[in-house]
Amino acid sequence: MTQGIYIRGSRPKSKKEIKEAVVENPHNVNIEATSFFGNEYDGCVADLPDDTRIYFVGPDPYTRRNFYGQIIKKDGKVRVV
Repeated sequence: MTQGIYIRGSRPKSKKEIKEAVVENPHNVNIEATSFFGNEYDGCVADLPDDTRIYFVGPDPYTRRNFYGQIIKKDGKVRVV
């Protein structure tokens, strides 16, 4: 399931903006759980558990799905693909 994403409380305009924000300060990027069934991470990218992969859609998972991507945390490092 794809999740929503916020940068400092606003929807990002592009995947590039997300990549830059994660590198600059992952505490400014938040993942939004969108599944009706639960079992999705909901919170700050900096607090992601290790060996986690998040699939996101933006700018808005409900109304505008213009770009897709993944946030991966492996060995304590976060990257956007």
